[in-house]
Amino acid sequence: MKVLLVEDDLDLSAALSRVLTRRGMAIDHCTDGVQALVHLGAGQYDVVMLDLGLPVMDGLQLVAKIRAKGNEVPVLVVTARGSVGDRVASLNAGADDYLAKPFDLDELEARLRALCRRASGSAGAMRCGRLRVERASHVAYVDGRALELTPRESALLAALMERPGHAVTKERLTALVFPADQATQSDAVEVVAHRLRKKLLDTDVQITTLRGVGYLIQELGGSDAEH
Repeated sequence: MKVLLVEDDLDLSAALSRVLTRRGMAIDHCTDGVQALVHLGAGQYDVVMLDLGLPVMDGLQLVAKIRAKGNEVPVLVVTARGSVGDRVASLNAGADDYLAKPFDLDELEARLRALCRRASGSAGAMRCGRLRVERASHVAYVDGRALELTPRESALLAALMERPGHAVTKERLTALVFPADQATQSDAVEVVAHRLRKKLLDTDVQITTLRGVGYLIQELGGSDAEH
């Protein structure tokens, strides 16, 4: 799970970043709304976590601008302003959830993961077992933890995840994984698939080789083909 943390309290943001990183999340941090919009314009995030009392552009303005740009990224407001009016204003501006400070870290993690799960139920994600791959970014997650994949591994995995349990030919995978390469060695896809298999060992999915056909991805226990 990739989170954009927008918080001007540097001590708090450093502590949150440390804790959430230990819990398997990737955290990018910025201190004001203008910086946040730059981050959102440059990359994909699963959740934005922000404070209301931000410098330059406050949290309500930031949420409104995010939604005005058509960005549907889940937004969790985490702030010391705990009145009903503040909660209502945040939700009306486009926030998805609200958590008042001080808060319990377990509750914070649970709310972040719940927002991510709800968002991943849309057409923006592909699933097989505990594995989820975002269509737009090709970022892969297992139980909310981002996998460290190379661009070619990500491209191969995304191609297989389009239709779990169905074969994708070696020729098609070669075209998708190596689109700019004029000359590709015959075993190039096998090499990428071999590396990807190793990174999926601790998951409940497997990449299966169908000799003379290609590859497929499936939940464990689904085939007697070569692994």
